[in-house]
Amino acid sequence: MGILIKKGAILLAGSMLLVGSLWAKEDVKQETLILHHFLSSKAPPHTQLLVPWAKEVAKRSNGKLKIEIYPSMSMGGKPNELYKQAKDGVADIVFTVGGYSPGVFPRSEVFELPTIHTNSSLKTITAANAAYEYVKDDFKDLKPLMIATTGPNQLHTTQKKITSVKDLRGLKLRSASRTGAWYIQELGAEPVGMPIPAVAQSLAKNAIDGAAFPMEMFPPFKFQQLTKYSNEIKGGGGFGGNVLFVLMNEERYNSLSKEFQKIIDETSGIVLSTNFAKMNDKFIGIGKDLQIKSGGEVIEISAQETKKFDAAGERTVQRWVKDMNSKGIDGQKIVDEVRKSLANQ
Repeated sequence: MGILIKKGAILLAGSMLLVGSLWAKEDVKQETLILHHFLSSKAPPHTQLLVPWAKEVAKRSNGKLKIEIYPSMSMGGKPNELYKQAKDGVADIVFTVGGYSPGVFPRSEVFELPTIHTNSSLKTITAANAAYEYVKDDFKDLKPLMIATTGPNQLHTTQKKITSVKDLRGLKLRSASRTGAWYIQELGAEPVGMPIPAVAQSLAKNAIDGAAFPMEMFPPFKFQQLTKYSNEIKGGGGFGGNVLFVLMNEERYNSLSKEFQKIIDETSGIVLSTNFAKMNDKFIGIGKDLQIKSGGEVIEISAQETKKFDAAGERTVQRWVKDMNSKGIDGQKIVDEVRKSLANQ
C-alpha cells in the first residue's frame, strides 16, 4: 500500500511538472511583426540594414520576436501608401520616404533641404536625431524607429552635360519630394515627381532628362546604364537629400511585452539610423565608380557655380520657412537649430 501511494505521489508530481511546463510554454508568447517596403530584395537598405536588424531582434529575443520583411510592395499598394498602411495596421512596420507622403511630415522636411543636407549622410542623421525635439510632432500617429536621410542628392542626366545652373533650364528632372521640386524650379528646370522604382523606366523612355537622387541608388537600379553624367558640388557635396523613416504602428508597439519593446527600442532609433548612414556613405563611392567605369562622367561643379546653386538652395529654404509659418510652425527656429546641430558634428 505504501509503495502504491509513493508511486502515485511520483506520478502526480510528474504530471504537475508536465502541466507546469506546458503553462510555461503558453506564457512565452511568440510575436511576428510585418515590415513592408518599396525597394527590391537586392537593394542595400534591404540586405544590409533591414535584414540584419530583423536577425538582431530575433537573436536578442531567442527567436520569440520575429520581423518578416516584404520588399517591392509585395503586400500590395504603391510606395506613397506605405505611411497609411502603417497607420491603419495593414503592416506593423514600414520603411518609406518622407517625401512620398506630402504634408504628413512637414517639420522633418528640414533635413532634406539644399544648403542644409549637403554632404555626409551620417553627419545629417546625427544632427536629425539631436534635433528630434523640434520635429517630434510629426509622429503623433506612428512610432518612429528610424529617422534618416539618404546620401546627398546628385543631379544625373542622360544626354546633357551640366557645368552651370543655366545648363539646367528647361530640363525635366525627377524629384522625390515637394522641397526637392521647389529646388529644381529655383534652378530653372521642370520637376517631375515619382518614386525611385519608376525612375529607371522614365529615363529609358526619355520621359525625363535626368533625376535627382543619391549615388547609393546606382548599384540596385543600374543607373550607370541609363545616365551619362552625374554632378556634385565642390568638395563632393550634393543638392539636398531625401528623408527616410522606419515607422511602426503605435498600437502594435504598445501590444508587445515590455521585454519585446525594450528589444525594439535598443536596436532602433539612433542605432538603426547610424547603421543606415554608414551604409549610405560607403555606397556613394561605389556609385561613383560604377558611373565612371561604365564610361560616364562625374562632374564637380566649380566654386563659382556652386554659389549659384547655393543661392537657389537658400531660396528653397526660405520658401519652406514661409510654408511652415503659414501652418503655425516656427520654420526658421527649426532651420536654425538644425544648422547649429550640424555645426557641432
